[in-house]
Amino acid sequence: MTVLVLAREIEPHVDRLVEELTQRRVPVFRTDLAAFPQRLTLDAQLGPDGWEGTLATDRRTVRLGDIRSVWYRHPSHFDLPEGMSRPERRHAATEARVGVAGVLCSLDALWVNYPSREADALKPRQLQVARRSGLRVPDTKITNSPGGVREFAAEIGGALAGKNLSAASLMESGRTQIAYTRRLEAADLAYLTGVEATAHLFQRFISNKVCEVRTTVVGERIFAAAIHAGSEAAKVDFRADYDSLTYTTIEPPDDVRAGILAFMQAFGLVFGAFDFAVTTDGEWILFECNPFGAYGWLEDELGFPITSALADLLEAGAVA
Repeated sequence: MTVLVLAREIEPHVDRLVEELTQRRVPVFRTDLAAFPQRLTLDAQLGPDGWEGTLATDRRTVRLGDIRSVWYRHPSHFDLPEGMSRPERRHAATEARVGVAGVLCSLDALWVNYPSREADALKPRQLQVARRSGLRVPDTKITNSPGGVREFAAEIGGALAGKNLSAASLMESGRTQIAYTRRLEAADLAYLTGVEATAHLFQRFISNKVCEVRTTVVGERIFAAAIHAGSEAAKVDFRADYDSLTYTTIEPPDDVRAGILAFMQAFGLVFGAFDFAVTTDGEWILFECNPFGAYGWLEDELGFPITSALADLLEAGAVA
């Protein structure tokens, strides 16, 4: 039985996993969706027990029935042939998505995670599901009204955190720019130009934060790392100054652990990276869950066996 890995060609997390599975002598078929249709061929036929056929590149072939599990690690979009008109490209891309995803998602295999379940985990819904799962979340406002932001700030009575609702990075002038969390004080509320142009997320800024915790969940295994900020920039968003960070292991309280697993079950996720703040009162406050979040640097810092846990899951083809 084979593990199908759908990921970009340059992805350090995937390199680690493939090496681990190879050492275990577990067959792996790795490809990016961008390889379809020019470098990846799908040939599938519906049989009495489901879809039968193959996925093939010019070097390797895997039978669909031999796929035990799938690691869906943020692959690229389909790369269509040159020379198509815009309507043709739009049609071909839709056909590729429905055909390839439809067949692969029909296989009797464990997905980490199903694409549709990742897509369903939108941040506004995450916050609602987290609260219903027994987790604490910050007071939150989503709006395109500058007046609504000011009213929320008055209600909160303190600083706000401005965050992106979707992508953590933006392409600007041909360069990738990280969209860091912004701390907004009362003086900043006079200059909210651009808020009206689209939806924005604002939350109560957690001023009594002791540390943040990146909690990586693999099946039912939980690996929690306390992240201690050593600079003012990192205290607002730890991604802004990795060099100032220090790390320790930490155990989530039982109610937080139960809430995390309930959240995962509600979304049908098998892997997730949760970001919490821990306050001086010992409260764990959830910001979000990234269904394909990074974890490699925590393996290096704290020795967490996250890659091994993922390999266990994919090799077994089931959550233990």
